[in-house]
Amino acid sequence: MRGAVMHAPGDVRFEELDDPKISLPTDAIIRTVATCVCGSDLWPYRGTEPVDEPQPMGHEYVGIVEEVGSQVTNVRPGQFVVGSFATSDNTCANCRNGWQSSCLHREFMSTCQAEYVRIPNAHGTLVATDEHPDGDLVPGLLAVSDVMGTGWYAALAAEVEPGSTAVVVGDGAVGLCGVIAAKELGAERIIAMSRHASRQKLALEFGATDIIAERGDEGIARVKDLTGGIGADSVLECVGTAESMRQALHSARPGGNVGFVGVPHDVRVDGQELFFSHVGLRGGPAPVRRYLPDLIDRVLTGRIDPGKVFDLALPLDQVAEGYRAMDERRAIKALLKP
Repeated sequence: MRGAVMHAPGDVRFEELDDPKISLPTDAIIRTVATCVCGSDLWPYRGTEPVDEPQPMGHEYVGIVEEVGSQVTNVRPGQFVVGSFATSDNTCANCRNGWQSSCLHREFMSTCQAEYVRIPNAHGTLVATDEHPDGDLVPGLLAVSDVMGTGWYAALAAEVEPGSTAVVVGDGAVGLCGVIAAKELGAERIIAMSRHASRQKLALEFGATDIIAERGDEGIARVKDLTGGIGADSVLECVGTAESMRQALHSARPGGNVGFVGVPHDVRVDGQELFFSHVGLRGGPAPVRRYLPDLIDRVLTGRIDPGKVFDLALPLDQVAEGYRAMDERRAIKALLKP
């Protein structure tokens, strides 16, 4: 088969790889229907994370089951399935508590920008749809495997409630999906922080009520202006930089909450400052598997359409262009199909 391999920062190639095989009885092999480039893939692409040797890429996927191990009984060959970027057995204590992304047998997916993918812990990770979805629903279901599930977790971690005010820091795919989540959870006011016209437009379409283009202290001041000088009830931090975390923490009101899902890079939180702010802070890798049945249903019934974050569609063999387009901010998110 063929798949994407990152050889060095800025160097992604589509090349021949070994076909995946069942190596454990809990594995499944799927034929990829759609995958994509994630914003977090840009960290190594830009050299922020090291690339010490060639590495297969990709952690978002939907596909058709080709083969299952002997212990996989919840999905069968021929079914259309959605999974998570973090695999889980869905039976350990952490999974039973709803934290599947901290499963005791967790593996992070990293080979999904390919024609076929081995899914570890398939029995607990994959969710099959009742039938093969129409093609126009595939982008939304693909979004559920990571960015929509992550945006949903950000909103829950920030304790978005009906009638509340939420701020979303970050206008990438996760942040935009966070707007959807805040809307679905009943936020009355949703303030999206974005400097890009196309993303501002999509945020408003998804349910944002206000747009703030300023960053840093100016952005924080604008949030305070819009909230009577107090700050927001809930803030979704969807970037992962020191600047975005500071902006999130300072945009929350005393007693408010920040849900942070951007993978942190050089982020430091001042303990004294956090102590006296009375702001709650929760984050981490989203337990997407917990939300899959609900979010899949919302997509299939047309209640939400997170697939709109894919504003570039390419053949899988043009994956390198997908990385370039996202790196140059010509695209929010690139969808790839074999």
